[in-house]
Amino acid sequence: MTHQIQNFDVKGGPQAGRDHLPLLREAIRAAGLHGFLIPHEDEYNNEYLPANAERLAWATGFTGSAGAAVVSLARAAVLVDGRYTVQVRAQIDEDLFEIADLVETGMAGWVRENAKPGERFGYDPRLHTPDSLARIREGAEAAGAELVAVERNLIDEAWQGRPPAPCAMVAPHPLAFAGEEHSAKRARIGEAVQREGAQAAVITDPASIAWLLNVRGGDVACSPLPLARVILKADGTAELFINENKLAAETRGHLGNQVAIRPEPEFADGLAALSGQKVRVDPASASAWVFDRLDEAGAAIQRKPDPVLIPKACKNATEIEGSRKAHIRDGAAITRFLHWLDTEAQSGEVDEIAAAIKLEQFRHGVDGFKDISFETISGAGPNGAMPHYRVNAETVRKLETGSLFLIDSGAQYTDGTTDITRTVPIGRPTAPMIEHFTRVLKGHIALARARFPRGTTGHQLDVLARLPLWEAGLDYDHGTGHGVGSYLGVHEGPQRIAKAPNSIALQPGMIVSNEPGYYRIGAYGIRIENLQYVTEPEVIEGGDREMMGFEALTLAPIHRGLIADTLMSPAELAWLDAYHAQVRKALLPMVEGEVASWLMKATEPFFGATP
Repeated sequence: MTHQIQNFDVKGGPQAGRDHLPLLREAIRAAGLHGFLIPHEDEYNNEYLPANAERLAWATGFTGSAGAAVVSLARAAVLVDGRYTVQVRAQIDEDLFEIADLVETGMAGWVRENAKPGERFGYDPRLHTPDSLARIREGAEAAGAELVAVERNLIDEAWQGRPPAPCAMVAPHPLAFAGEEHSAKRARIGEAVQREGAQAAVITDPASIAWLLNVRGGDVACSPLPLARVILKADGTAELFINENKLAAETRGHLGNQVAIRPEPEFADGLAALSGQKVRVDPASASAWVFDRLDEAGAAIQRKPDPVLIPKACKNATEIEGSRKAHIRDGAAITRFLHWLDTEAQSGEVDEIAAAIKLEQFRHGVDGFKDISFETISGAGPNGAMPHYRVNAETVRKLETGSLFLIDSGAQYTDGTTDITRTVPIGRPTAPMIEHFTRVLKGHIALARARFPRGTTGHQLDVLARLPLWEAGLDYDHGTGHGVGSYLGVHEGPQRIAKAPNSIALQPGMIVSNEPGYYRIGAYGIRIENLQYVTEPEVIEGGDREMMGFEALTLAPIHRGLIADTLMSPAELAWLDAYHAQVRKALLPMVEGEVASWLMKATEPFFGATP
């Protein structure tokens, strides 16, 4: 992967809808349809999309990472969740598009309420999972309308100057970082597929493919993913369907003779060849098109989760050690940045874009840096109150004296993926800022200190992070923790820590974020985020059951100037002092001069003892 400083110009915007909506409606008419469904997803169900797959942005001007649109010949709607209610109004033309709720209404609800009897709405089966499509079809049938699959996406037909598909080279991911040969991975995943009664598994998630074959690519921003598909047989052999121009001789040699390389357009033929076999496919990630092809072939479909998900989530000792080392190097860059925030950036003249660029510049000098792991959330004052704020040239604010600044960022290194959020005061913080920050910190510490038995899910632990806020009548509307990959996606499942029920138990080696927050709309946002991994179970002294816990990976100071120690318990202060002692020990040898002096002060203990 190669990386350049992220572009903060607004992409999309109202003019995109004005220019492109007539072209799309012309394509709808030419296809004999009355409307067209536009999900945000691409053919691989990626979180981040290559430029040629930004169909929602092309049609509407909305560039958020979650959303959808429905365009009929008479009406059009953009659907977003609560994270994007501000952004969508800034980016679309509300004379052309109405705004609807992605979660409560969804495309299914919009079609149910707005489609007319006899109308035919087109969809691209490559961009919808079968379950999501089934819900939309129910909505259409309730309205007396019909869903019609199209052979070629209507936006692709109308999109003049559409960027070409990405074609980044695929490279082996060394055993020194992977910790297990891909032959061994394929064998054990194949055995698991066979044990559960299938003869093959279709794997369409690029992250699963990258992990399974020990390769990394560069087709997608912020994640080192190769766009491809795999059919894994029960005996551990595999067929890789990929643009062969991405594979140099070294990578072909790495894959070996048990991985057959086939052009990606032959994927349909590969599915057809599974006729009569029992095939495992994940309905949460594979497209309806895959299911349609398998049905046509006469395969018996086993609807089960991607068999790679849990093994990928449970990092081995090599991956954990790589992540630990990556976080130390990243922590040194973060420390230099936090020192800069506490000194030069206190002027009130620095803006959000300058701050984000400054942090990237510090990371660029770090050994093994490949890319940022997501677009930096750099929120000053009221902008920080939007948890998923994306700074751009139109919304940028200065880091004003008397405000809080929230920065959520991460990096991709060859040995690990990082994700960290810190909140710092610009000037003197107010009493409410300090109280709210301290309550967020108390929740962060409660989760970090948790001990729990096997079988515990993140859903069961989520309340620990929220309780100090609940006690004051406060809360936050996002999850508390997500999984993170090993030089892969910064958002990785299937584990998570959130209010929403989740049946996936936390297991040793899983990396999860710990990121409670508080957001005062129109004023400021607070979030404290570390990555941590689940430890091996052990019996606590005096106990009779094995318990797991969390070990921190992220190492960077938590701002002392925002902590009200009178609200903290002795156990909480002891945890904070121990964490800061760990930060100082790991990072002090990596910084020097004024930064080293600043780090010493930033990690001073509250109990007065020298760390």
